[in-house]
Amino acid sequence: MTTGKRKLLTVICEARLERRLTADIMTLGAHGYTVSEARGQGSRGVRNAAWEASANIRLEVVCESAVAERIAAHLQVHYYDNYAMILYRSDVDVLRPEKF
Repeated sequence: MTTGKRKLLTVICEARLERRLTADIMTLGAHGYTVSEARGQGSRGVRNAAWEASANIRLEVVCESAVAERIAAHLQVHYYDNYAMILYRSDVDVLRPEKF
């Protein structure tokens, strides 16, 4: 079984950013992404999706370390100051590493 080391970049942010972020992520070198709904509470209050303005998403990207760094840097510069957003990275072992 062939495995490889990659980064899992997780972005939790306002749902209204989905189109912009997915376009940015693909332009910055990701081969794909997964988006799901997310709810919770943090420094900007409760994000429960009761109405569109309070909806959050979780966007996950498995990619090479350099791509994760490039995406994270871009999101911090262009979105952190004006939107509810957090990023975190994890090391992952993937099967079929050539896909990522």
